[in-house]
Amino acid sequence: MNRTLRWEKQRLIFCPPETGGHPKLRSHAANPLPLQLDGDVYRIFYSGRDEQNRSSVGAVDVDIVRREIVATHREPFLIHGPAGSFYAAGVSIGNCYVANGIRYMLFMGWQNPEGGHWRGDIGRVPVTDDLMLDESRVEMLMGSDACDPVSLSYPWVMDAEGGGLQMWYGSTVTWNAGNGEMLHVFNYATSDDGDQWVRHGQVVPHQLGAAQAFSRPTVCLHPQGGYEMWFSYRSGSGTPYRIGYAKSADGKNWVLALDEVGIEPSPQGWDANMIEYPYVFDHKNERYMLYNGDRFGATGFGLAILRRD
Repeated sequence: MNRTLRWEKQRLIFCPPETGGHPKLRSHAANPLPLQLDGDVYRIFYSGRDEQNRSSVGAVDVDIVRREIVATHREPFLIHGPAGSFYAAGVSIGNCYVANGIRYMLFMGWQNPEGGHWRGDIGRVPVTDDLMLDESRVEMLMGSDACDPVSLSYPWVMDAEGGGLQMWYGSTVTWNAGNGEMLHVFNYATSDDGDQWVRHGQVVPHQLGAAQAFSRPTVCLHPQGGYEMWFSYRSGSGTPYRIGYAKSADGKNWVLALDEVGIEPSPQGWDANMIEYPYVFDHKNERYMLYNGDRFGATGFGLAILRRD
């Protein structure tokens, strides 16, 4: 795993229109998640926001080889939940997985209780064969407990070696780690059936003052063995989100390798101040990354291709 990584940025793919969009998708295209429609065309789901900053799920269909939008869907695929629900304040997408023959989209459900701090839980919604979301079957998958007592965020699930499933997800330790920034780490869980999960605690190390506010892991198998993870992080020193990198031989014991990430903000343009919320996937022997830029996805999402020099 010692070859140099370099993400070759392609271009900005999609930014929501300033006017004329759906009221629930008025701004932002955060947390892009691609599902293959046909050939080179993917339906890329994203979290858009309304005027009250509540996020719902929209989508655009994109030919990722030609870098062109094939179709823009005006209507949301999933609207944030009603008052009092675990996703009343918004939906931030993780990834998809299959359990008991059903494909689910995972998400972080936001709550913003009156007089309290915002917080999150992990939910899921079934994905239909025609790549729609079954809003009638939204359910919470994981909430707070002794292992995750404060708040949970962005899950990533994939098959585990030897059977079953494994999950990496965000968990808040404290809202203020002493430097004005939260300590939000990546924990690990396993499941035999995809419904019931056993939590094992933190598996990716953090560094106070350097990398302490993690979000949205995306995990892939390394072509030479082991695992790779890209994610968002803040340092605690006031630096906006950056994309980080970690590697592991077994998926349970990780090493931070922030200097090997291979992607940084651009000198100017839509992703000059901030880059975050990566989603890494393979297509036709290429490894792609969808990612967001400035202002937590307000400037849309772009595409990059991995080169191993």
